[in-house]
Amino acid sequence: MGGMKAALCCWLLIGASAASAEPLAHTYSIVARDPETGNFGVAVQSHWFQVGTAVPWAEAGVGAVATQSFVRLDYGPLGLAAMKQGKSAQEALDALLAADPGKEVRQVAMVDRQGRAASWTGGKCIPAAGHQSGKGYSVQANLMDKPTVWGAMARAYEAAKGDFAERLLAALEAAEGEGGDIRGRQSAALLIVRAESTGKSWEDRLVDLRVDDHPAPLVELRRLLGLHQAYQEMNQGDDAFARGEVDGALEHYSRAAKLAPEVAELPFWQAVTLFAGGREDAALAIFRQVFAADSRWARLVPRLPAAGLLPNEPAKIERILAVAPAARP
Repeated sequence: MGGMKAALCCWLLIGASAASAEPLAHTYSIVARDPETGNFGVAVQSHWFQVGTAVPWAEAGVGAVATQSFVRLDYGPLGLAAMKQGKSAQEALDALLAADPGKEVRQVAMVDRQGRAASWTGGKCIPAAGHQSGKGYSVQANLMDKPTVWGAMARAYEAAKGDFAERLLAALEAAEGEGGDIRGRQSAALLIVRAESTGKSWEDRLVDLRVDDHPAPLVELRRLLGLHQAYQEMNQGDDAFARGEVDGALEHYSRAAKLAPEVAELPFWQAVTLFAGGREDAALAIFRQVFAADSRWARLVPRLPAAGLLPNEPAKIERILAVAPAARP
């Protein structure tokens, strides 16, 4: 009977969010507006599967939201909608809390387009729980091993160097260094959107990375960020090459290769672009290295002329394949 009462109390505590099968994302997170670019971001880690599907919300030109603890997902889309209508982060948060009978088990933070941050930690969030706001950001955590976690996050974010994504990750890594979630770790996410909307939501998301289940989610999230940056450099190289800026393109390609030296695909497409643009000798040197690492890329070469990616000239294709160390296809 005691067990039944405990279960009932837990159910009542969770309230409306449990009825909607929403997650119990006890976690730590940061919401912020980058003072340099105006971009908005949310970074989060939790001992909960797929935290990236629940906690982080952001919209270009509007702001960002983190909704956690006994999560009520409504705070994400409704908070953004309120800020889009002109409400400040504090006004949007206050309105949602006023309509939420379960607010004492919620933890929510928002930042608006002016960089104003607002935070709430309900009195029934599992300790250690708390938040700290600064200029253009808020850090928040619950079910932590120590009550020093959110302070460490704030200090790390304010002191961090590098781009916006790096600074957001620095806050998460400081939380983990302070003990993090008392239960351990399982998932993490990083979401960054533009300062202003392009009108195309798919172009407004600059970074959207999720680690759903991993023994060291922050380590994996940082690895994924490195890959993201490498592919971004590759894309910028392709754009530069299309504009006829060959030297600029090569600089981007070089940075991409340094960021992700283990990914053979990046230099392969660099070589394809160079060869198609007439820089054949430079391309062949790269092809040789790629083929030596993985012969499958040589098998792909004869298929590319039909797609217009390499010259439809057998002699040129043979020249590329000649640098492959193994038997040619």
